[in-house]
Parts: sequence; structure tokens; C-alpha cells
Amino acid sequence: MAIRVAVAGAAGRMGQTVCAAVAAAADLELTGRADPALGTSLAEVLGGAEVMVDFTMPATAVANARQAVAAGVHVVIGTTGFDPDELRGLTGANVFVAPNFAIGAVLMMQFAAEAARHMAAAEIIELHHDGKLDRPSGTAARTAELMGGGVPIHSVRLPGLVAHQEVILGDIGQTLTIRHDSIDRQSFMPGVLLAVRRVAELPESPVVGLERLL
Repeated sequence: MAIRVAVAGAAGRMGQTVCAAVAAAADLELTGRADPALGTSLAEVLGGAEVMVDFTMPATAVANARQAVAAGVHVVIGTTGFDPDELRGLTGANVFVAPNFAIGAVLMMQFAAEAARHMAAAEIIELHHDGKLDRPSGTAARTAELMGGGVPIHSVRLPGLVAHQEVILGDIGQTLTIRHDSIDRQSFMPGVLLAVRRVAELPESPVVGLERLL
């Protein structure tokens, strides 16, 4: 039986891409699209859903998650710019949060964390489209955390970009650059669909990071 999925932020660029990916998946069913631009509230779409995917804004993601969990609906959050600790203690359904759903970005973060153990210093440059509200990005903040914290982050917001990150590490007489580029929002969809399929069976909640599912 197909997993029933509702999308919050369905009118946004990521929301539209998620809706299309869910609708195209044989084992998933798109049951609702919540977005003020569509005139549909989250409450209207939760009733028919088993999983809610949130790509909204930092100011609304936590409230949306609480509302969904209270309704017994599992939550997959791609929105960044809020503290995942705010989701602790929610009972009734599981919550999964990922700063980045691109498989390559997850590998980039893991490679950077490993390299940081062996190089003297590092800095992160993250580049996103000019509509991204939070800075630094959730991916950059998560990368710095995995690298041990205290890594300087530089944020760039320009039209024409999607999502890009460089980690530059330096040591005596050498540098190492690790870079990931999402040139299309389709790059995030395999990770989003993986989370939708796995969120109901999480051993704990909330879980942060796509690496936890790989």
C-alpha cells in the first residue's frame, strides 16, 4: 500500500519539486498540498496523510511539526534556520530533519569531518540562491559541527545559484578543497523520498542528518 504524503510549502520551488517526485513514485501517494499561496492550511491536508514533508520557513517549521505529530503524522523537514532541539519531546509520531538531502552533500560533510582530523585549519564557503532566508545555511552549520566546531563560515547569496558549498582546509605547504554543487533541485529528491519511506521506523525521534539513514 502506498505511503500517503502531504507537503507543506507546496507552492515553493522545493515544495513543487517534492510534490512532483512524490506523485511520480509508485509506492507513494500525494494526498495534500498545504501553502498560503494555494489557499490550503496544514490542518486541511493532515487528515489524509501518514507523512508530512515540510519545506516552509524557519518561523513555521517547528509549529508545523508539532501540529503534524499531534495528529499522528510523521514529519520530514527540509527547512533550515531553526534549532532541531525545539523538536525534542514530541510524542505520537517521528520527526526526521536534514540540513541537506543531496547524497553528494552528505558525503561532502563526512569527507570534511574526516579531513578536519588531519589538517590544521579550515573555513567554509556556502553559496545559495538569493531567496534563501537563513545564513549560514543549515548544511554549513552542520558541516562545521561535524568538523568539531569553530570553523568560520562565509555566506554568499546571488541569483543564478542553487546550493553549493566549499570546505577549504589548510596545513603546512598545502591546501585541500572539498566542494559539492547542487545545480538542480532534483538532486535533493532521492534523499527526501528515502526519508519519507524510512521516517515511520526510526528508532528514536527526532533524528537529524541524512547520513543516519544511509
